[in-house]
Amino acid sequence: MRGGQLFMEALSAHGVDAIFGNPGTTENPLLDRLADFPDIHYYVALHEGVAVTAASFYAQATGKTTLANVHVAPGLGNAIGSIYGALKANSPLIVTAGAQDTRMRLRDPLLGHDLVAMAEPVTKWSAQPASADEIGPMLRRAVKIAHEPPAGPVFLALPIDVMEQETECGVSVSGYVPGTAHAARSQIQTLAELLLAANDPCIVAGDDVARSGAVAVLVRLAQSCGARVYQEGLRGQLPFPNQHPCFRGRVAFEANSIHREFAETDLVVLIGGPFFEEVWHDAASPFPEHARIVQLEDNAKRLGHNFALDLAVEGSLPHTLSEVHITLTDAADPAYRTRATERLQRLEAQYEARRQTSMQRLEKLTDERPIAPAWAVAEIARNMPSGTIVVDESITASLEVGDVMEFREPGDYYAGRGGGIGQGVAGAVGVQAAHPDRRVLAISGDGSAMYNIQALWSAAHHDLPIVFVIVSNREYRVLKHNLDIYRHRFDIPSNKPYPHMDLTRPLLGFTDMARGMGVEARTIEDPTEIGDAVIQAFAAGVPYLLDLVVSGKP
Repeated sequence: MRGGQLFMEALSAHGVDAIFGNPGTTENPLLDRLADFPDIHYYVALHEGVAVTAASFYAQATGKTTLANVHVAPGLGNAIGSIYGALKANSPLIVTAGAQDTRMRLRDPLLGHDLVAMAEPVTKWSAQPASADEIGPMLRRAVKIAHEPPAGPVFLALPIDVMEQETECGVSVSGYVPGTAHAARSQIQTLAELLLAANDPCIVAGDDVARSGAVAVLVRLAQSCGARVYQEGLRGQLPFPNQHPCFRGRVAFEANSIHREFAETDLVVLIGGPFFEEVWHDAASPFPEHARIVQLEDNAKRLGHNFALDLAVEGSLPHTLSEVHITLTDAADPAYRTRATERLQRLEAQYEARRQTSMQRLEKLTDERPIAPAWAVAEIARNMPSGTIVVDESITASLEVGDVMEFREPGDYYAGRGGGIGQGVAGAVGVQAAHPDRRVLAISGDGSAMYNIQALWSAAHHDLPIVFVIVSNREYRVLKHNLDIYRHRFDIPSNKPYPHMDLTRPLLGFTDMARGMGVEARTIEDPTEIGDAVIQAFAAGVPYLLDLVVSGKP
């Protein structure tokens, strides 16, 4: 058979059921064979950044190997930022690009370049088959590497002539590959003893807790210990229910602030993440000197990568946490149970106090014009259907999303990693494709939405009934905040304005843009109209955009 046929059959054999792509001439060997593989659905994007981001979120939402297909050197260049986001999100993603005919390699053909070298810095592995005989083995290796913890994107360049070469090599898959081994019994015992001895334990949970299916057992462990639980500053999934009394929100983006939050703790347990992604440099450690530091991971690569540890535990997160919980429960004496119960009761009282304060604050925002972002998020939460998945890129309103909305289980919430913007509207396409039986709400800032606004067309083209909410403060608000911090940190007295950070002259017309791409849309400036608009948008059963005009930075 020919290389292209082998490639498609190998995708099917590996369980790939979705390709997100932007078609190009060198992708014809793949595109021309799609009709023969009805089990593989192709989602069309108008920009490579949209295709890769949607594929990354699809992979996150399903756990399946997913393919993003981009077009030669300029297309791969367009996709690099999104591949970086997939790398930070640990998405099991295969990115391919059609490459020019290798017989023209020395002629500097149109659109030609070293694609393998371009992709290498933002992928776990980057390669190009030299002949059709290598296509099957390379795809098998790509799938294996993409899923090896920590998971992440790989890249294959597919020359058009190699895809049309004959090969006698058949399709092969890796077969059974053992998962993460169980942690050593001695490590489990030591961690349980540390938890039993701690006066103020806290836990920081990363995306791998959600990805591995360890959320429920982590909840049980946190309740048993009366431990505070935090999430990473940027997270792609839901590692802990956000309305649970033990949950204390996200950690900050600088070490001094994290240190202050952890000042009273004597045990910090880091689980399933890179820890920590800082924005600003602080010389201090994020941990108080008296605290013991423990890290649990399903791979040795992350253990102790950024911090010295008192205990490093490698093993399956669900199994390890379950065994720690059982060991701790069996060993707990009445005195420990009393201390843990008292800690849990304090956390419950603090949670209720925060909830009451939040409700009182919201009551004062009811009639504000422009609309207060916190009120907008609360109105969305009150009126969206139960079970709605939220894809969040609200940026400066993200604290309100985490405070007001309720996310109970993995799969209720997704967001982008890496800090690159534009992931929300594009990622929602992948999440809705992954969960056609659930409603999806994408919340994005206006500046972020403009990075991948073409995703609206993909939603309309594929009849994906996503409700897009653009929180339009008509500025890069987060940049204004960061400029304030920069001036303060570097002792730069200034009363100068914020340079080039306003999205005005002209204003962005999201309603017109959406309608131009086949998406129904409505602009909301009156806070009393939000609830009915949200209900109407979801009831429509088609892609729908709400442009909520909210207040900017004071």
